[in-house]
Amino acid sequence: MKVIVGLGNPGRIFRTTRHNLGFRVIDKFRKRNGLPEFKSSKEFNSLLSRGSFNKEKIIALDPKNLIVIHDDLDLPLGKIRVSKAKGAAGHKGVQSIINKLGTKKFFRFRVGILPQQGKPQGVKKFVLKSFTRKEEKIIKRVVEETVEAVEFSLREGLERAMQDYNK
Repeated sequence: MKVIVGLGNPGRIFRTTRHNLGFRVIDKFRKRNGLPEFKSSKEFNSLLSRGSFNKEKIIALDPKNLIVIHDDLDLPLGKIRVSKAKGAAGHKGVQSIINKLGTKKFFRFRVGILPQQGKPQGVKKFVLKSFTRKEEKIIKRVVEETVEAVEFSLREGLERAMQDYNK
């Protein structure tokens, strides 16, 4: 069983922000695979959807079976990286998961949001802004690609996804 978490901030005002890229990917995955609507969970302080993919149930929480999808300001806009056992690199949502689990040993799908101009001054303000129209075109493509990468990892394994998607 796998747990797939898309990081972001709850609420309509954050829906299109850079920091909600994880939510966008997991919502697209949910819709594409016929999973039910998200439900709030006070226990996990996140959104959960119970269902199955490729005959595999999705919801347990064992770090080795955890997949976290999130925005990454260290990767260029539109780049995807599958990683395991890495530090949070300043991402507070990822750091919170590491702190609660007591380990970094889980898989992550990191989706780049770094603009061409490089890292902006006010990072917090930047990640809470919506994408520009030009960026949004890239993001629509990368959301699709990330969903495909997650599906691939569920079929072929996370290690194989790292090999195939980190080129």
